[in-house]
Amino acid sequence: MNRPVLSSSRIFRTTLVWSAAATAVLAVAGAVIGFAVAGADGLWSALVAVVLAAVFLALTAGSILIANRWYGDPLYVPIFFGLVMGAWVVKFVVFIVVLLTLRGQPWLNGTVFFVALVASVVVSLVIDVVVMTRMRVPHASDVTLPTAEELGEGPADEGRGDETGPRD
Repeated sequence: MNRPVLSSSRIFRTTLVWSAAATAVLAVAGAVIGFAVAGADGLWSALVAVVLAAVFLALTAGSILIANRWYGDPLYVPIFFGLVMGAWVVKFVVFIVVLLTLRGQPWLNGTVFFVALVASVVVSLVIDVVVMTRMRVPHASDVTLPTAEELGEGPADEGRGDETGPRD
């Protein structure tokens, strides 16, 4: 079965590619700055924060891309919301587990971790905005409007006279 591809899939793929590149840059910058500020503890704190942010932010776009594969299926809406909400629950649980695991670790520098995490989230949001504003997707995408014949009005050129006033 050949299902149509949603226009949003292109946006999410582009976001994931740009985010992967930004994660690599942030990981290098965070590692260097973290090491300069707090030694090896700062380096590892920055890397963990950047990777954590990248994984969580990629889970959302990835779950939507996976769910979009069922577009056109009668069960698309429940599948879509099940996958996206399931990814959200997984992110929530993993976030709590990671924070509880990292709490009290002797090698974790809280300030470097926090700054790297916030920087990663801000960069991801900037990428989302840039991708959304530069992608050329119509406001009413993935919609097929009916033709005149489908509406029962006959061929498109019939009855297209000047309808503004009474005829004599």
